[in-house]
Amino acid sequence: MTLLNAWKEKWPDIRVSKPANTGDKGVLDSGAFRSIEVDKLFDTVNHAQTTIGQAVLYRSLVQPLDDLQSIADKQEAVKEVRNNVELKASLERLVSNAKQDEIYFHKLLFGKFLGSTGTARDDSEIEGYGYVQYRRGTRFMRDFVDGVHRLDAPKSSYLNGVLQSVKDFSDTRAYSLMSEPAYITEKGIQSKLDRNKLSPAIIFKPQLFKPLLFIMLFAVLLAGKFFLPTDVVNISRGGVAGAAIFLIPMMLIYFPVIGGFDRDSCIKPLREEYRASEDVGLTLDALGRVDELLSLVKYADSCAEALIMPELIAAEHHKISLQNAKNPILSKADATYVGNDFSIDQEKLVLITGPNSGGKTAFCKTVTQIQLLAQIGSYVPAASAILTVADKIFYQAPEISQLEDGEGRFGTELKRTKDIFLSSTAKSLVVLDELSEGTTFEEKMETSANVLDGFYQKGNNTLLITHNHQLVDHFVDQGIGIALQVEFVEEDPTHKLIPGISRVSHAHRVAKKIGFSKEDIARHLADG
Repeated sequence: MTLLNAWKEKWPDIRVSKPANTGDKGVLDSGAFRSIEVDKLFDTVNHAQTTIGQAVLYRSLVQPLDDLQSIADKQEAVKEVRNNVELKASLERLVSNAKQDEIYFHKLLFGKFLGSTGTARDDSEIEGYGYVQYRRGTRFMRDFVDGVHRLDAPKSSYLNGVLQSVKDFSDTRAYSLMSEPAYITEKGIQSKLDRNKLSPAIIFKPQLFKPLLFIMLFAVLLAGKFFLPTDVVNISRGGVAGAAIFLIPMMLIYFPVIGGFDRDSCIKPLREEYRASEDVGLTLDALGRVDELLSLVKYADSCAEALIMPELIAAEHHKISLQNAKNPILSKADATYVGNDFSIDQEKLVLITGPNSGGKTAFCKTVTQIQLLAQIGSYVPAASAILTVADKIFYQAPEISQLEDGEGRFGTELKRTKDIFLSSTAKSLVVLDELSEGTTFEEKMETSANVLDGFYQKGNNTLLITHNHQLVDHFVDQGIGIALQVEFVEEDPTHKLIPGISRVSHAHRVAKKIGFSKEDIARHLADG
């Protein structure tokens, strides 16, 4: 589906794309979308200039690619744009020029007509008859197509395919209507491509002043001078006063009649055709894809530390190996952000323990966000990144606001875990932030062990964040999985993950930090 099709009749929304439902085709579901913080990741990566470019980038993050070759082709395009200075400059000029008139194309397709006397209060409203919006909106498309034709052919197959789709638009009916006169016939609006030259037609030109009509009006006035009584016409020798008597009333009729006809019989039908055109939608998406490539390059160039283009490998189950990996969102704002090494291949189960505020969740978001960026062809914040393509990225985190009626926290979260389990494969990446909350310790142990064993047997990579060190002991004793813990020096986190199992919670440290420790409570009671 093109973004033009997704917008339908609504004003363009950058965030119109939605994640898939759990179990449906698609890498991300709505739960992972929220937990991975895709909206914040978009804000971090986004350097696109145009609305369509931002919408394409957002769509890529919400609906990432799941085919290794497609991602590799896009990676090559990003690298070519970054390394080819001349190509990058040409594409930037192309996108910058498109940005100037893009708003008029949106107005043409989605603006609300106010009539000849209305006053537009925002970009979504059109005053007058729509001539300006039509001229500049169609010029936006023509200039973009012409600019692409002037570009030298790129080497990368992805970018070459994107630009070729724009060139192909030159041969379509929609482009013909935008670049050449449209003809109003008894069979409807025709372009130069499908017009029968012998059939009668009205030529539509997007302007209120019609020279031929004015010539005809002037001819009528002259004819009146010779055929009507002098006391009726009463045109002076100079012709000014007499012509004005007829010309002014005619203008009062001419403007609303001609303007209304052009708007209702030409501009509105044409915009409906453009809005429904697959060719227009694909060309608009192509502009967005070019802008997206530039955005990914600018994202890499804007980071204080050098980013790496991930190496994609093929495998029967999910693998990932990272060196000095940093959270894409947090590290961009914090130059001192601590990176971590991480690798999971044959083990398939990683059990992460440690006190609150140690960095467990931030680390798991780092892994999933890097996986997501890799699958849109982007650079990632790491010294090295080797990974396979995940067919699914799941992230289950406690969402109290999502509790289902009658199920309670335990039932709601267990149902979510079940949906993830049934939808995952050996090529999936799964993060579980705690398991089986809202029940007794004994039931939590049994249920969590059964669930994790199921994921392990299924063969996908599963990361579990937990405070339950007894559960980790259970799997370590069986020789299953990797046990990692967040490192603390005295009571301060280093934000490094090290081997081992944490058996302390540091709950007193957190309570003291927020002013609600045992001593704080006692002090409050004494003061009261």
